[in-house]
Amino acid sequence: MYTIIVGCGRVGSELAMLLSRRGHDVTVIDHVGSSFSHLDPAWRGRTIEAEAMAEGVLKRAGIEQADSLASVTDSDAVNAVVAHVARTVYNVPSVVSRNYDPRWRPLHEAMGLRMVSSTAWGAQRLEELLESRRMRPVLSAGNGEVEVYEFDVPKTWDGKRLEELLSGTECAVVSLTRGGRATMPEPKATLAAGDLMQVGATLEGAAALRGRLYGGEA
Repeated sequence: MYTIIVGCGRVGSELAMLLSRRGHDVTVIDHVGSSFSHLDPAWRGRTIEAEAMAEGVLKRAGIEQADSLASVTDSDAVNAVVAHVARTVYNVPSVVSRNYDPRWRPLHEAMGLRMVSSTAWGAQRLEELLESRRMRPVLSAGNGEVEVYEFDVPKTWDGKRLEELLSGTECAVVSLTRGGRATMPEPKATLAAGDLMQVGATLEGAAALRGRLYGGEA
């Protein structure tokens, strides 16, 4: 896959490295040459120091052969325009735009762009973790028959085994995060108070799990 990344800040440079490690060809465009210092010294992709919307720059980057483009500068106007041009003029199959300032999100939406709003998502995620101490749904499948729930392991389950918590319920563990590191634990794994767990469950399974975790409280 050939990808063009517009913007070589922290996000763009990290994305370039991730794609390169997967064996993809990558070109990074940034109008500030010093921004390329964010790239790992081991990175061997192509860089272009120029304004992405300047005449001929996207063509010089090979946009007509590109499979995907990500516009991830710190300017929402630039990101939206570059992504719109890539999608509508050059018909790049996969285009993603970064929403830097949530107040500019309507611009991306008006253009029908696929976008990642890291600021809004991060704030929402922090709010969820700070305010909710019970099971909270984070993903719904089908018509809601199965959902992925997230919760912090309470003190009452400290030192007990995962299989004891889930046995006999319509639940399956998705991940367990401890110290910022996520794993897919074995059934005999020992739980620790404060572990962040994600579990897939039916509505009946979720109700049974709540009962075990909180004594029937919601």
